[in-house]
Amino acid sequence: MANFTSVTEFLLLGFSSLGELQLVLFVIFLSLYLIILCGNITIISVILLDRSLHTPMYFFLGVLSISETFYTIVILPKMLINLLSVLRTLSFMSCATQMFFFLGFAVTNCLLLGVMGYDRYAAICQSLYYHILMNWRVCGQLAAICIVSGFLISLIGTTLVFSLPFCGSNKVNHYFCDISPVIHLACGEIYINELVIFICGVLVLIVPLFFICISYGFIVRTILRIPSAKGKRKAFSTCISHLTVVIVHYGCASFVYLRPSARYTSGKDRLVTVTYTIITPLLNPMVYSLRNKDVQMAIWKMIEKTGFSSKTL
Repeated sequence: MANFTSVTEFLLLGFSSLGELQLVLFVIFLSLYLIILCGNITIISVILLDRSLHTPMYFFLGVLSISETFYTIVILPKMLINLLSVLRTLSFMSCATQMFFFLGFAVTNCLLLGVMGYDRYAAICQSLYYHILMNWRVCGQLAAICIVSGFLISLIGTTLVFSLPFCGSNKVNHYFCDISPVIHLACGEIYINELVIFICGVLVLIVPLFFICISYGFIVRTILRIPSAKGKRKAFSTCISHLTVVIVHYGCASFVYLRPSARYTSGKDRLVTVTYTIITPLLNPMVYSLRNKDVQMAIWKMIEKTGFSSKTL
């Protein structure tokens, strides 16, 4: 090890192989990023300002929107800068920090989606006891557990990666410091570290997804017992937005993180990672605002109040 030079910074290759197409990607990703910010900020604002949305379902949606806003802030600004820059370096500590916050918010999102599945189960299958099962104290505790657990798991994963020696190549074949491309640059034995990270990935992805599937099994059974077709549609419409986000988020994340190390393929991983770092945060506010009448009405109320205020001024 004495002959090796310790890595002090990482070079993010990102989309550098695409040459001039990076300018096109910059415009596309910048536009999507601004839509993500506007969409999530709108969702958070209407939930805070409209008292009719002060319910457990929208409370968790608000927390999810806040988490996804910071989740994109951790990755996308640096990626946009790198698309226009020749110097794509990131210090060792900055890389570790980016990974820690990315994983923290990503795991928090997974756990929140699981809790939102339970909320839908309680609302539809245990409607008589819903206000007891999902009172504000319980909602706050569940949100806090998701956030604390998310960052504890992130701390474990980040520590397992950056406790390894980095003494060879510093070229990260990705547009941010994700686990797989970074850990493959380590010069030490990584098998145990990867195994623990893989187990954490299984717990974070499979356990909440399994919990969601069980919840929706009970939900479907309850909906099928509703006599009227209108009642069935109304009950199912409260779940379809959550299901859409769950399928995209868990599907893409499972493809990247629930695989053996030998099957790591940077090109495909980058493409799929774009889906859950950009498309999923974009999908969340769009799905919940376009398909949800309560949110639509709250948005129009906010627009009307803003319009009235501006005319008055």
